[in-house]
Amino acid sequence: MGRLAAFGLLLPFAGLMLRSAPGYVPGQSRWAWLLVAGLVLLGVAVMRLRQRRGGSSGVVDRWSRKSRRNGGVASTWAIIRHGSFLPVRWKAKVLRPSLRQLGWWGRLAVPTRAYATPLARVGWLRVWSACEDVTLRVGGPRTGKTGELAGRILDAPGAVIVTSTRTDVIDLTAPLRRKLGSVRVFNPSGLGGLASTIVFDPLSGCADPAVAEYRAGDLVAGGSAPGGDGGERAYWSTQARMALAGLMHAAALGGAGMRDVLAWVANPDAGADDVRRYLRRSPGSAFGEFAEQFLTNNDRTRSSICSTIMPALAWLTNPTAAAAAGVDAQTTTGGFDVPALLEQNGTVFLLGAEDAQTAPLLCALVGHIAREARKTAGLSPAGRLDPPLTLALDEAALICPVPLDNWTADMGGRGVTIHIAVQSRAQLRQRWGDNGAAAILNNSATLLIYGAGKDGDDLGGYATLIGERDEEVATYDAQGNLTGISHRRVPVLSPALLAQLPFRRVVIIRRGMAPAVGKVQMAWKRGDVRRANLAITWTPRLQRIATASRQLARWGAARTRQAAGWTATQPHLTEPAPATGDMPARAVPEEGTADAA
Repeated sequence: MGRLAAFGLLLPFAGLMLRSAPGYVPGQSRWAWLLVAGLVLLGVAVMRLRQRRGGSSGVVDRWSRKSRRNGGVASTWAIIRHGSFLPVRWKAKVLRPSLRQLGWWGRLAVPTRAYATPLARVGWLRVWSACEDVTLRVGGPRTGKTGELAGRILDAPGAVIVTSTRTDVIDLTAPLRRKLGSVRVFNPSGLGGLASTIVFDPLSGCADPAVAEYRAGDLVAGGSAPGGDGGERAYWSTQARMALAGLMHAAALGGAGMRDVLAWVANPDAGADDVRRYLRRSPGSAFGEFAEQFLTNNDRTRSSICSTIMPALAWLTNPTAAAAAGVDAQTTTGGFDVPALLEQNGTVFLLGAEDAQTAPLLCALVGHIAREARKTAGLSPAGRLDPPLTLALDEAALICPVPLDNWTADMGGRGVTIHIAVQSRAQLRQRWGDNGAAAILNNSATLLIYGAGKDGDDLGGYATLIGERDEEVATYDAQGNLTGISHRRVPVLSPALLAQLPFRRVVIIRRGMAPAVGKVQMAWKRGDVRRANLAITWTPRLQRIATASRQLARWGAARTRQAAGWTATQPHLTEPAPATGDMPARAVPEEGTADAA
């Protein structure tokens, strides 16, 4: 191709030279043929060069050269092109449909945090994640996942749903979130002694058959044992979901409660007549058939179905959880008002313990909020929530096993941002199975890998995902003289280096960009959090100082009045009162008169 390009340049030059030659030079009249032939050869060379660079082999060769040049990690230009705020701002009108009403100058004034959130710093650059992307954090305990996730809560422009096993997240983020909207807590496990400010009845809305079906599915999923649904377990989970949906639908139609549902599951024969009577009011006949199948099954099959349902209702034995669900309330408790939460940019903290007793209740509430938000998004312009709803799911595999394998593929385009924090890939596989864990990893636009991992399979998988680089190997003779340098392919980050990542250091694997090593910011290091903490600390002190100042001022005024009253009792220190407009001034006698004497 090089020779072809050289001839393509040489022949036009020869043709132009021949054109300027005298007429008696042989072939002078054919100078145009040389020019045309050269241009044709040059065009063929350009086409072959473009084919080589644009074809599969050219693209792979170019990527390999970039990998060797950058050591297998993302270059500065790659971060600017794919991970900085610039590509996010290009999609501002898509991420926030309300910004379409503004001109390009007005959109420049909108901060990037209105539709994206910063994840980490790589050198002097900051890696951003758009509000439609799913982010996944994987790291061992006490590696900084929660501290970094708290920053995503603070940066959320709209409503936020937070799941956690710790109360310090509330202390860290609630003061600033209160400036945007209401802050409420749902604590069915009584963690930290915090009282629930939300009452959520799982039966709310179950008069609708569709609501009863997915509510029962959330409860069963939250109460099922880890390991994913497969084989025989999937069959019994399906049977339990259908039976529980029919019972909850009957309870909602008949004005019964969750304790009645528990009694029907514990003794189906005793409640069979009530269930059949209530289901006659149902608008559809499918649930009546589900319930009838459950009630008329043989004892062995019905016992297996009841055994699968019972863990989903275990939270009824916890008085704190029952109170949070309004089970024993005298008045009927309604459902959680999701549209009001979205409109007010509120924040809801869902606290759960690791014992999985209250996981079904948390799973049902999160599922209710997500589905109502998706329904609201369908009625919004462009099918997106504006501002978006943020789901910050810390320890989701432990306390809130919602169907993330499906949500991560669908919710981003509806204006629901999902941030997930788990301890390992094994935890994902344990909760959602191999297929579910693979789906969550594939659907995550950004993967943040923290240190402290000890599982060789996980570390090896991350090292394979990060890729390889070229390493120089020097060869020396017996005398120690350098005889040659060769290259070998080694992992960009070995499993040992991944396990030994220092605190706050993460490996960023982002869509469309080579891996990068960055540093995350803990929420308590942020300037706005520090200012809020200083305000909380100094507000009572300043109030005490102001109170003391007022007391001192009153004491000073009292002393001044006391001194003035003592002076008024001395005759030689008094002065005549000045004349006022209400009373005429007394005339001053002239000298020599009787009055003057």
